[in-house]
Parts: sequence; structure tokens; C-alpha cells
Amino acid sequence: MAVRHVEPYTDEWQRQPRCYVKQVVEVLDAEVAEWWEGPGEPRAATVLVTGGSALVWDEESGWRLGRFLSGARGEHTELADVRYLGGGLLPRPERVPAALEDARLGIGASSAWRPCYRSHRNCRDGFDVALDFWSGLVRA
Repeated sequence: MAVRHVEPYTDEWQRQPRCYVKQVVEVLDAEVAEWWEGPGEPRAATVLVTGGSALVWDEESGWRLGRFLSGARGEHTELADVRYLGGGLLPRPERVPAALEDARLGIGASSAWRPCYRSHRNCRDGFDVALDFWSGLVRA
């Protein structure tokens, strides 16, 4: 299988995280009230979960949980009392529920400190290849 890079800032590039986030949403199932994609710079997505909280994913620091304050499709989401789930930038979707529970309890790999795994400005660092893996699983 050939490595496929997506041209930065194209529509396809902007939509790339969608397949990964959809898989996380499917795993979270009944906990999800709704979800949407955020703006670029960095690419992000918001998942409203039960209890007035939200999970936000972005391409620099991965998943974080917090009390939902504001946000909508195409806007940056604002959270309070944020905890980062840990587990890397793209933890396997089936690992997110346990990481979410750890963040709610303030234990495990969760942290109030923001990790920075990469910069969204590094468009040719191979991250598009990792995202394309999740797109391939959805297409298959």
C-alpha cells in the first residue's frame, strides 16, 4: 500500500479528522448528545456528552474534557475545568471511554496540563498519513 499525503488546506485535508472523530462518537454511543467539526487552525471537533460536558479534539493536543461554555459548528469551543485525556493525539477509539472516565475522576493519564504533540503549522509531518488510516477504515 502506498503512502498517501493529502494536500494541506484543501477541502479533503480540512475534512480528514471526520472519520476518526465519527469512530469515537460511535464508541461513546449513548453518551453523545451531538457533535460537530470546528474550524481549522488547528482542525478540531466537539462532542457534547451527557451532563453538560464536552469532549474537544484538536490536532495539536488530542482529546480534552470540560464543562461546555460555548461553541458551534465552525467555531472554537470554549470549555471550563479542562482535563486532557492523555493517550496521544489519536488514541484508539475504543480506548477513549476509559480515558474519559479517568478524566472525569481526575486520575490515570488525564491532566490539567495541555500536551502539545505537534503544531498544526507542520503540515508535512506525516500526521495526514495517520488520519488517512482512519479514513481508510471507514471506506473499507
